[in-house]
Amino acid sequence: MKIGFIGLGIMGAPMCENIIKKHNDKVYVFDFVKEKTELLESKGAAACSSSAETALNADIIISMVPKSEHSKAVYTEILAVLDSSKICIDMSTIDPGVSVEIADMVKGTGAQFADAPVVKSQPAAVAGKLGIYVGCGEQLYEKIRPVLLYMGENVIRMGDNGKGLVMKICHNALVSQIQNGVNETVTLAGRYGIDIDSYARAISYGGGQNFYLDSKSAAIKNQDFTTAFSAENMYKDVNICMNMAEECGFLMPGEKVVQRVYDKVMEVGYGREDFSVTFKVVHG
Repeated sequence: MKIGFIGLGIMGAPMCENIIKKHNDKVYVFDFVKEKTELLESKGAAACSSSAETALNADIIISMVPKSEHSKAVYTEILAVLDSSKICIDMSTIDPGVSVEIADMVKGTGAQFADAPVVKSQPAAVAGKLGIYVGCGEQLYEKIRPVLLYMGENVIRMGDNGKGLVMKICHNALVSQIQNGVNETVTLAGRYGIDIDSYARAISYGGGQNFYLDSKSAAIKNQDFTTAFSAENMYKDVNICMNMAEECGFLMPGEKVVQRVYDKVMEVGYGREDFSVTFKVVHG
């Protein structure tokens, strides 16, 4: 079964490389940045000149692009080459409502569609240890699960189309609030003379221990915000979350605070840095 991969960015490239290493058939790749396509070609993939060419050659088409409009553009472009022999998996983190629209559009051609956004950041993508939330029917899930396991070690079906994305947005909203709590309390501790290493060690002794602090305390201490997951991507997800909450009439005051932090991050030009750069805004 031939696989096509569209979108070879910070996450997409290592995800695709894991497929190339583990899959026993051809892998076709495309990205608008030619150098990214060429890099994966050097790893053993077959380079394509467009999304449509990639989809034409592949039985399973995977996309990993930044925003809702990018996913919609990909599937609009490839629609003409889809039929009942094709399976589409969008692993992008986009608005769940837009994903359902794309699913309906794709399924109208006879092709099958799943949303399968990922959690964790680039190191986990490189290691093939992502978490993956899937939205599709049970039969399709069983069919695509072996392919998803090339990229992740924890794969879970959350329900039908769109539900994988609902879970991803809820996950990232929780991360963003944990992150803000860490940023605020490590700053408060610092004002009273407690350094970051001592703070992190003390937190690990109690119920406040969390993955964000464990993985980012060194970055905060060293002010090294090299991007594993960008602030602009988390900004996008926070805003999707707030739109979802508004749609269903649910107030999220905690996430509203986080939204203001990310508004400031974008205003001062930190968007391309790692999302832990929010510490600089909170710390002042």
